[in-house]
Order: sequence, then C-alpha cells, then structure tokens
Amino acid sequence: MARINLILLAIILLSALAAVSTNHRARKLVTEYEREQQRMRALEVEWGQLQLEQSTWATHARIEQIARDKLGMRAPKSGQIIAVEP
Repeated sequence: MARINLILLAIILLSALAAVSTNHRARKLVTEYEREQQRMRALEVEWGQLQLEQSTWATHARIEQIARDKLGMRAPKSGQIIAVEP
C-alpha cells in the first residue's frame, strides 16, 4: 500500500511540474508573440516612411533639377526635335 502511495505521489508531483512548466512556456510564448507584433507595427511604420521618402526623391521636378544641375542636360529646342513615323 505504501508503495502505491509513493508511486501516486511521484505521478502527482510529475504532473504538477509538467503543468507549471507548460504554463510557463505558454506565458513565455505569449510575451514573445506580443513583442513580435510590436516589431511588426514598427516595421510597418518604417515601411510607410520609406515609401513616402521614395516618392519625394522620385518626383519629376527633382529629377529634372538634377538632370540640369549635375548632368548639364536641357530640353531640346523646337528645331532640334525630329519626329519619326513608324
């Protein structure tokens, strides 16, 4: 009888330890999930800012200004334009 009680006590202790371990792991995973959700939101904000920056850098007026200032390009005069018919 004492032997059965010891076996049952060991099983109860192992079950309790498993429950505590599982609960701890679940809480740890929830914390990690929330951290990754927060990181995802921060990356979405950064992505939006980068898209806005890209649209600012790629405006037609800015490209034209760079072409004139840095590359020395200019629009051709009307006499310099030749139309090619297909």
